[in-house]
Parts: sequence; C-alpha cells; structure tokens
Amino acid sequence: MRNYLYSTILAVALVSCGSQKKNKSVQVKTNPVTKTDSSVPKTPIVSAPKTEIKHEGQYDFYKVNIANASKNDNTISYGSIVSANPKGYKVVKTFFPALAQNFRQKYIILHYTALNDDKSVQVLTQQSVSSHYLVNNLGDREIYQLVDENKRSYHAGISAWRNDKMLNDTSIGIEIVNSGYVSDATGFKAFPPFDDEQVKKVAALVKDIADRYMIPPTNILAHSDIAPTRKQDPGPQFPWKKLYNEYQIGMWYDDATKKGYADQLDADVFAMQMTSSPFIFKYQTALKTLGYGIEPSGVYDDETKKTIEAFQYHFRPEKYDGILDVESWAILQALNQKYPSK
Repeated sequence: MRNYLYSTILAVALVSCGSQKKNKSVQVKTNPVTKTDSSVPKTPIVSAPKTEIKHEGQYDFYKVNIANASKNDNTISYGSIVSANPKGYKVVKTFFPALAQNFRQKYIILHYTALNDDKSVQVLTQQSVSSHYLVNNLGDREIYQLVDENKRSYHAGISAWRNDKMLNDTSIGIEIVNSGYVSDATGFKAFPPFDDEQVKKVAALVKDIADRYMIPPTNILAHSDIAPTRKQDPGPQFPWKKLYNEYQIGMWYDDATKKGYADQLDADVFAMQMTSSPFIFKYQTALKTLGYGIEPSGVYDDETKKTIEAFQYHFRPEKYDGILDVESWAILQALNQKYPSK
C-alpha cells in the first residue's frame, strides 16, 4: 500500500512538471502596430464634372459656354465634338471639357463676291476659293453655309492683322453677293451700294458668330483691312457705321475724340508736314498700331497709299484717295485711343 501511494504521488509530480515546461514554451504572437506616416500624400480622388453633352444619333454636342472673358479671351467649348475611335478601346467624356482650351475662330472677315448670285455659288463651291457663309441678294431669309465653322475656308489668302498672319487659320469668312467696283478713265473706283435687307442678314450672322466665339470688335474686319495691297472688298459702300450703331458690331471711333484731335491741328501746318519723312513714319506706325500689316519706312509708297485707302474704305468712306488728311489722321488717333493693342 505504501509503495502504491508513493508511485501515485511520483506520477502526479512528473505530469505537473511536464505541463509547466510545455506552457513556458508557448509564445503568443501579436501583429506589430505600424505608425501612419502623415507626410506621405494621399492620391486625391477627382470627382467628374457634371457634363451636359447632348447625344444625337452617332454624334455628341456640347453647347455650354465655359468662357471667362476676364481671364482668357475666347476660352470656350461649344458645338459638335470630334473624337478618336481607337480600335479595342473606348474614348469616354467623363471629365470633358477641360478649361484650358480656346477656339480657332478669332476673326470674322467680310468680303464681296464681285459676281451675281448664281456665279457666286458656283465659284465658292466648285473652285479653289471658298467661304464659310455666303449672303445672297435674293430678298429671302436664307444664308448659305458652305464650310463647317471648325474647318478652314480659303477666303483670306496672304493676310495680316496685329500679331496674326495668314488669317485663314483663325477666321470665319463671309462673302456677300455684290457686283464690286468699276473704274473710270481716271482710275477712280466707283462701288455699288448694298441692299438693306442683305445688310440685315449680314448683321444677324456676324452678331451670332461674334457672340458664340467671343470675337472682339477689333477682329471683325474687311478683306481690305487684312490685305490692303491686294483687296478692296467689301468697299466703302459697306455700312460699317450702321453695323456699329445698330448692332454693336465692329469698331468705330467716338466723334468727340475725333474732333478733339482734329481741333489740335492747323490745316496749313499739317499740309506742309504730311509729306515729310518723319510724319510719314509717324502715321505708318499709327496704322500698324491699329492693326494694318504695314512696316513703317518714312516713305510714301504704293503700299502706304493702298493701306490708307483701305483704312478710309472702312472708317472714312466719303473720301478714299489714299492721302492721310486731317480728318483721316484724327480718326486714326481716335481709334487707337479707343482700341489699344493688347
């Protein structure tokens, strides 16, 4: 009995020791605590802007003006959207439109066709010259579109205004049906008038285009303004003053400012100095400042004469002899004051 009790106690002691050793060898593993590094920037989540794209058949259109004229002239998205179609991928307009963009269309250039209605359509659609629009003289309410506004039409040719050249790239051309001038034996050019109803069409068209593309008054011009050595259209009979007064289209001077400049001049003194090289250089510079593509030289040459004629067609149509008289000089000064170059 004593031996049995001794054996039992010894067995219990051995089991107890074994359990304690096993428990000591067990280690509880815990996940290490990582500290968040606040200096690492998080990728921002860009929320998609609310787009107002209209879907018509297979085409998309966006007709919302996003322009901010106080920051960036002519920054806008408007009209049909031309998109790529890469094979195997989908082009989406989730983030359309970006703010940093502008239009090709910065100018509106007015012409006359020097042809009748039928011939004007034929030439402008079938030959190597074109325009975006053609305003007929049929007494109806139709205006012919010949070229997409987003595309270049071939109407301006070699041309310049202020800092821009080759204005086909940046303009919308409007041709107006008109027979053009006839020269007499002395070389004087007699220009035919424009029909009142036709002028209303032109005004409505120009107003619409200028408003949509935010085209400033300084960029609504005659073909003769941007190519004075080659062109005379639309000529002195085109009513620029009427468009300015009744439709707020284009440039025109303030009469009071013009009078102020004219009153400062003595006609006799002006007549003496107008042929001097320093004064010729001065008014060539003033013409260039307004926008004409003339380089001041101090020489009264054919380019200078034709540039003054173009200026007079637009701003002093009563007399367009290519001579910068007192009135023309005063008008030029008044325009440069009102429309300074940027």
